[in-house]
Amino acid sequence: MITLKKRYIHIGPITGLVFLHTVSLLAPFTFTWKALAAFCATYWIATGWGVCLCYHRLLTHRSFQCPKWLEYFFTVCGVLSCQGGAINWVATHRYHHATSDTENDPHSPRRGFSWAHMLWFLKSSPVWDSDHFRARYAPEIYKDPVHRVINHYEWAAPWALGFLLYYWGSWPCVIWGLFLRTTVTLHVTWLTNSAAHRWGYQTYATKDDSTNLWWVALLGFGEGWHNNHHAFQYSARHGLRWWELDMTYLFLRFLAFLGLAGAIQSPHPALASAMEIRNITLPINPAEKPGFGESVAE
Repeated sequence: MITLKKRYIHIGPITGLVFLHTVSLLAPFTFTWKALAAFCATYWIATGWGVCLCYHRLLTHRSFQCPKWLEYFFTVCGVLSCQGGAINWVATHRYHHATSDTENDPHSPRRGFSWAHMLWFLKSSPVWDSDHFRARYAPEIYKDPVHRVINHYEWAAPWALGFLLYYWGSWPCVIWGLFLRTTVTLHVTWLTNSAAHRWGYQTYATKDDSTNLWWVALLGFGEGWHNNHHAFQYSARHGLRWWELDMTYLFLRFLAFLGLAGAIQSPHPALASAMEIRNITLPINPAEKPGFGESVAE
């Protein structure tokens, strides 16, 4: 049985987070318009391209296809988020879907909002640190030699970005485009794990507590339509209703227009409508939902 019950405090992430948040406090005192531009550009590249489009919708769920060189480029964008390499990220997220809101979920709010938001990130497990875990939950990426190099040297891209930002606009751009932006990116990503499993509305009856939360969707380029995503994990489109703005999906359609993306998956409108909660009878109370407490067998 795979279990993450045995956890140990991970000093590295704790030290890094304290340092990131401390330096980010300097942002109000170092504001320049160039620094704000650095923040906006790097936030879109690292969060929108790297995490939302690449790590999540491309590598984890394979909800669309693109040329390999572009996949590797977006993966490098993903490591700029300072959330680790793609292999670890994908394996952990696939495990989250396999155990969502059960006792083995890495970051379920059922263990507390703070745990789901960031405390889980500060504790590691021998399971996560094993090649067996990565090979099982991210086999195609684990076997890819280019992805393995990017994963191993995931620290290099943020350092290179820091030097470029310093060259372009000195310390204000470094503080805004690297430290503050990384801090915001981390919290926005974690809000999908915490807030979007606690508040909002459910369009579909899933076996977990996932919700659609508009303000997380705005901050996270569409990732906040989380209940939609858990209902249709294969879908590259998370915003399924006309008012559910999904910037990542719109950018993906732009890539398709340029001929750089294809095989874009989304649920048929008739299927999505038929599966809505109002049309079926399934337990809505999370405590009554099937799957709670189940574990994943080897």
